[in-house]
Amino acid sequence: MSDKGVFNIQDFHAVPDGKTFCTKAIQSAVDACAASHGGTVYVPPGTYLSGALELRSHVALHLDAGATILGSPDKDDYPVHPSKTASRTNRYNLRSLILAEGLENVAITGRGTLDGNGSHFKDRRHDGERPLILRMNQCRGVLVQGITMQNSGFWNQHYLLCERVRVNGIRVWNHATYNVDAIDIDACRNFLVSDCIFDSDDDAVCLKGTLDQPCEQVVITNCTISSHCNAIKMGTDSSGGFKDIAISNCSIVSPRGSKAIYGLDRGISGISLELVDGGAMERVAISNITIDGVEVPIFVRLGARGSGMFPTEAEARAGHAVGHIRDVTLSNILATNAGQTGCSIVGIPGHDIENLTLDNVTIRTQGGGLAAWTEAEVPENHDKYPEATMFGKLPSYGLYCRHASGLALRNVRIEADSEDTRPALVFDDVREGVVHGLRTSQPGTVPHVRIHRSRDILFTGCLPRGNGSFLAIRDAETAKVGLVGNDFRQVGMIGEPGEKQALQMAGNLEPSGAD
Repeated sequence: MSDKGVFNIQDFHAVPDGKTFCTKAIQSAVDACAASHGGTVYVPPGTYLSGALELRSHVALHLDAGATILGSPDKDDYPVHPSKTASRTNRYNLRSLILAEGLENVAITGRGTLDGNGSHFKDRRHDGERPLILRMNQCRGVLVQGITMQNSGFWNQHYLLCERVRVNGIRVWNHATYNVDAIDIDACRNFLVSDCIFDSDDDAVCLKGTLDQPCEQVVITNCTISSHCNAIKMGTDSSGGFKDIAISNCSIVSPRGSKAIYGLDRGISGISLELVDGGAMERVAISNITIDGVEVPIFVRLGARGSGMFPTEAEARAGHAVGHIRDVTLSNILATNAGQTGCSIVGIPGHDIENLTLDNVTIRTQGGGLAAWTEAEVPENHDKYPEATMFGKLPSYGLYCRHASGLALRNVRIEADSEDTRPALVFDDVREGVVHGLRTSQPGTVPHVRIHRSRDILFTGCLPRGNGSFLAIRDAETAKVGLVGNDFRQVGMIGEPGEKQALQMAGNLEPSGAD
């Protein structure tokens, strides 16, 4: 120990050559620090080969610039250690380079690196054989700051039932193997992620609810994010649900300098909000996000897969209740260079997504969609794994909404960079929807908007540009659609005269000579 409260791992015979095993030396430094009522374990520059380590309360592990703790390439150097709290993740999160469980006031800081040596863990099975870099279970008062984490053998970092956590200014690079999420926040409370850089093959920023309590009071801000799968995601595990979540000021782009192991080279989605195992998703606000290059910028899914805390999938489904999504706002989102799939907001029959708002959102796609995709049936897939591409190419190139009520689209712009022979917006089984200030660009002759099996829909202040008609209604079930104060001078108002029976119209601007 060189200074009071500072424990240098080299004083405990850690050798910085990347070849000598330093597990015992580093653990001895941690334990000595804890026995002295806390302090800092100092990791000086150099590479230290290590197996599993356990942190202690009131201990800060500080990695200096140029310092690397390199995970062992042998899984047997990471003993199996299931969480003391029963969770679905105990099926596969059993080994880790660093473990913290039931601790208070613990930190990992510095400008150094935790490297999981993940290229040695290529087995695709989810059987707990591949180690994470960091697992924190039921910890309170956590700081993870400044460090780089890279090349994990499984998820990079998993926080389960933790409170008062701050993750600040870290960099994650995870492309060594399968299932390498950048950060998983699971049934936690009072959790702040800020000023981080995440680049991963699998999901990047992922909130989960694998227990019977929600992931809540989570703030994520000022991050740059890339993923071959989903950049920002809630789910897939969602039995506990998500409440009081605020995500803001983030930039999402397709990964550069890596090829997909899972997912797509360009990335599957920018924002995916998924609730498929029960629970509730409430009071979620996502704002000031740029998204470039991913296949699907926005995906919201309420489903009934039914996985959860149960021992088997069959028991999960038998005891499963469908959850709900309500009071979600996505605002000030600019998405460009999206793929051909289309964005979607989709519930299941009898279970609507409720009171979701898109405000000041731009969706600009590459275009090139086919007319046949407009007529293709979209499967319900209510019990399937949720993914933004799960329905195939959607009937709209911009936004497809089904089984939703209280939907509000304000100042939404939908454009395609090349001709796309699908509508920009499709409503299917939508009730009490308000669309204000919609701007669409449709070079072809298809309608800009199509409505099916919906009622109590109001369009105001819309400015469609291009060709075709603004609106198509194809069924007798659709009723009480209002068109008030829209600018239809460049397009026809509706596709067929017979559709007027479902409409109420007032104060719209129409082309000269229109009836």
